Amino acid sequence: MRYRTLGRSGCSVSSLALGTMTFGRETDEPGSVEQLDRFIEAGGTLVDTADVYAGTGSESIIGRWLAAKDAAVRDQVVLATKGRFPTAGGPNDLGTSRRHLSTALDASLRRLGVDTIDLYQVHGWDPLTPLEETLRFVDDAVSAGKVRYFGLSNFTGWQVQKAVDVADRRGWTPPVTLQPQYNLLAREIEWEIVPACESEGLGLLPWSPLGGGWLTGKYRRDEQPTGATRLGENPDRGVEAYSRRSAIERTWDVVEAVRAVAKGQGVSMAQVALAWLLSRPVVSSVILGARTTEQLADNIASIDVTLAEDELRLLDEASDPGASDYPYGGPGNDQRSRRIDGGR
Repeated sequence: MRYRTLGRSGCSVSSLALGTMTFGRETDEPGSVEQLDRFIEAGGTLVDTADVYAGTGSESIIGRWLAAKDAAVRDQVVLATKGRFPTAGGPNDLGTSRRHLSTALDASLRRLGVDTIDLYQVHGWDPLTPLEETLRFVDDAVSAGKVRYFGLSNFTGWQVQKAVDVADRRGWTPPVTLQPQYNLLAREIEWEIVPACESEGLGLLPWSPLGGGWLTGKYRRDEQPTGATRLGENPDRGVEAYSRRSAIERTWDVVEAVRAVAKGQGVSMAQVALAWLLSRPVVSSVILGARTTEQLADNIASIDVTLAEDELRLLDEASDPGASDYPYGGPGNDQRSRRIDGGR
């Protein structure tokens, strides 16, 4: 395993993180425990969950696993969770208000069986709550010793910048990470979100790195999936999602590029897709979301895959989302190849 820091913080984490959205839902508790053990044995440290995963079940599974481990294992784990969405039915059981987040954080601490969350993440923007209220709550939680670091999830570029600026102006705890969807099929965050994070020192924690299974090669042109799939437990939903994605020719260009690189290296397509993400700027850790221990082991092996320049070029060109129009592309406006004229 290799290690990086959470953004500009001094906290080191494994460059691959164990995502636990499947725990208690697609993966039963014994399987979840097996994944946690395998991840730790491989040198993994960052375990990411949320209070709404499996209806709070994911946090509870992790808490029971931690309680059964010795101090050395517990000390190795860098624990991340999130709050924002409802876990019950009350009118204040959602959002990023002080009232909801204080209740949500205390409940997460109880389920996880810990005194402090290493990385507490706001799970999404709340248009109804003043950002100052949210950030002040987080700062108080850090001061109280309940939270060590603070992160964002599913924020846009301007929302990231505003959170950074307000925290800086008020002298409050700044965010150190952003958790966005990011993979070879979803690169639009490179237009504004990645530059904002790079400018302000936030590390990226990409989720859905395999594009819901597309980048593993499991889906074929003109072969609709049947039964429950990673596209959704409802088979009809899976077919609808497949139909939308498969109608985009770029999808198949990316899949074939990943397949070609994987064949050339003698590794799985998943490992190639993960290795590409690990090569991207400001990525702190890539969140793995496996259903089985076998899938997890294959994903972890991506740490040993190095992509050559021509392989990276092939993947980059096939997956280019095509920002050709103003203000992201076109003459003089290409954000990816900025020129500096006259020393400015």
